[in-house]
Amino acid sequence: MAINASAYDLSTAGLTRLPALGGTLLQFNLPQEIARLQNGESWRRSSGRSSRTLVKYPDLHVVLIVMKAGKKLGQHHVDGRISIQLLQGNIRLQIPKQNIEMKGGALLTLEYGTPHNVEAIEESALLITISWPGGTKDERHARYLR
Repeated sequence: MAINASAYDLSTAGLTRLPALGGTLLQFNLPQEIARLQNGESWRRSSGRSSRTLVKYPDLHVVLIVMKAGKKLGQHHVDGRISIQLLQGNIRLQIPKQNIEMKGGALLTLEYGTPHNVEAIEESALLITISWPGGTKDERHARYLR
């Protein structure tokens, strides 16, 4: 099976920084990636969390986050659709008018611009996938400032 080279070139054109984060095929051993984050310096600091961007295309990012029990990601939003896959642990996700508790193995999605925060109830690892609509980052962000 051949790859459409022009489509691939367009999809990776914006990857001038850290081009290894985008390619025809990227494969990861998530337990090893989690261990690497938990053995890193940022994990030992007081923030109690660490992350690594695994995939970074102009229209798609995949980020691995590890959090210690009791640590929070304050309220924020993403200018795209996201999925949160809880690989291990237990978290509480708060969106307007709803609290959702997730346990390891759970998956949920959030619509564009949904404000949310995350609290690790126990030590947890999350895989976040972000998919953006077309347009520049500024154009996408402007949709939620109106």
